Amino acid sequence: MSYPFDLDGETVWDAGYHTGQMYAFLARSAAEVLELPTGLTPNDQGGCDIDLPVFRVFVEGLYATYSSTRNPVLHGLTRGLLIASLMLLDQAGTPITLKPVHEKAFREEMVTFARAMR
Repeated sequence: MSYPFDLDGETVWDAGYHTGQMYAFLARSAAEVLELPTGLTPNDQGGCDIDLPVFRVFVEGLYATYSSTRNPVLHGLTRGLLIASLMLLDQAGTPITLKPVHEKAFREEMVTFARAMR
């Protein structure tokens, strides 16, 4: 059983059911803290439709929060959600610009995530 994330009728991530549920739940929770909508809407296929402009603003807000602190706990809590979100933006063809201090490490993690997200 899967949990697809669709953009304009095309699946950009066909997540495993529990992985997709966890991602969507974490995104909703983070969005509540950030006071931003996620751009993810549950669909009839048991996954989520992505409103790309809204989702991009959410990911930018998540990254801005991550970048604004050196708190290792906040970094740890945010990092997995952020990397998966960056991968979704990449797969949608609209990556965001990362700060040089994060670029190498995030890109390396994104390569690891990419193997499981394609």
